[in-house]
Amino acid sequence: MNRRFPTTNAELMSRDVDPLPTHGPAFPFQDAARLSLGDVQLRHNMGKATTTIRAKRAKAVEEMPDWEALREAGRAIKERTLRHLDHYLVELEKAVTRAGGHVHWAADAAEANQIITGLVKGHGANEVVKIKSLTTDELGLNEALAEVGVTAYETDLAELIIQLAGERSSHILVPAIHKNRAEIRELFRRRLENTEGLTDEPRDLAAAARTHLRKKFLNVPVAISGANFGVAESGTICIVESEGNGRMCLTLPRVLISVMGIEKLVPTWQDLEVYLQTLPRSSTAERMNPYTSFWTGVAPDGDGPDEFHLVLLDNGRTQVLADQVGRQALYCIRCSACLNICPVYERTGGHAYNSVYPGPIGAILTPQLVGVHNAGSLPYASSLCGACYDVCPVKINIPEVLVHLRGEVVRHKQESMSGRLAPEAMAMKTLGKVFASPKRYERMQKLGRFGQRLMVKHGMIESLPGYLGGWTAVRDVYPVAQQTFREWWRDRKPEPKLPPREETRP
Repeated sequence: MNRRFPTTNAELMSRDVDPLPTHGPAFPFQDAARLSLGDVQLRHNMGKATTTIRAKRAKAVEEMPDWEALREAGRAIKERTLRHLDHYLVELEKAVTRAGGHVHWAADAAEANQIITGLVKGHGANEVVKIKSLTTDELGLNEALAEVGVTAYETDLAELIIQLAGERSSHILVPAIHKNRAEIRELFRRRLENTEGLTDEPRDLAAAARTHLRKKFLNVPVAISGANFGVAESGTICIVESEGNGRMCLTLPRVLISVMGIEKLVPTWQDLEVYLQTLPRSSTAERMNPYTSFWTGVAPDGDGPDEFHLVLLDNGRTQVLADQVGRQALYCIRCSACLNICPVYERTGGHAYNSVYPGPIGAILTPQLVGVHNAGSLPYASSLCGACYDVCPVKINIPEVLVHLRGEVVRHKQESMSGRLAPEAMAMKTLGKVFASPKRYERMQKLGRFGQRLMVKHGMIESLPGYLGGWTAVRDVYPVAQQTFREWWRDRKPEPKLPPREETRP
């Protein structure tokens, strides 16, 4: 089905779109970005927030003399894990089961939602509390729960803001980064009880959210979480967070359901040593997260939940794994450093990406999860400056994958034309033949020199005809030189030859 393109930025932010598009084309990034660029308040909020986070992160990273060694270790662990993913997944399942947990395998979003809604309804619950989880956002889990009469309460402050506003997240780490304090205060006044005199001070805003959520923590029987890491050897699940809401969800409800993408595995407990140093510094610019929670199955003494379920999610990840270049995207530990450094993201915000995963990592992950036919504009949402690669704590070469995916987009366009050459492909094929022959290349230079005469103004080509006009719409082009280097070399007067120098002996 084809979507109607949104006409306002508010409509673009709405939750009334698929988190990861799987039917028909997604909103093209270039068109959606124009709406965001026209929102002055959004650009101000984004610029201020990303600049602040960048500066704090740089300072935290400078403290680590072995930072580059940690980056390389993080990359190597991920590469080894993905190479033997089948082995480690089976090892994880055995370890979780041995510790008293239950493991469920979900091939796609529909199967995962069916498993989770079945577990929630099976316990007679009509409410659940949730820890911030991009994976459940990827599934559209809240909407799936609502369809069976279950209300999901987001307990992370930023996720709560987004939920109350009826919007989608615009940042991996700070979902409400596009909102300022005044906007949040007005939202809380409209949607929460006893907030008439609420100020926009962070302490007061957090207190209002805490009062709203406290009774849910104490009374709701089922909690749903994501996972930052899963340890194959022990069956341990790890979550890092900054507010304490996650710890409340992990300990108070009697049933805990965790959804984990299959790429979140690490083989051993010792591997966490690397990521628990790099993740907090890259994400919140802290030496360690205020709350780092681990749980392994269920505790026999009744401490924590009585029942634990782990849902292992594929949802396109094995498809990504099959791409030797693109599989780097599965290294991601969701720190969001690439978003905060990206000049494109800083100016457009996250909603223009039309995905749960915005920014540079979303530009390479989303097209692989849903296919380039659904998100073919995202690999072009980059200037290829390389800053994202420089800050990535697991050394994902995002520019390399972007270029690789751009090639996939072109190939898909070619295949969709039923054997006919697309204009771009035809041009590249012609250029390939021209560049393969020096004689053809020189003839084309002469033709270009002749054909450009009507287009050169003030020493530049400011506008090209037809499809080529897209290139000159944002840049000027230098004309073909009146004399090429080869022509100059052939025409130059040879220097007089000097007589051979005679050797003299003493």
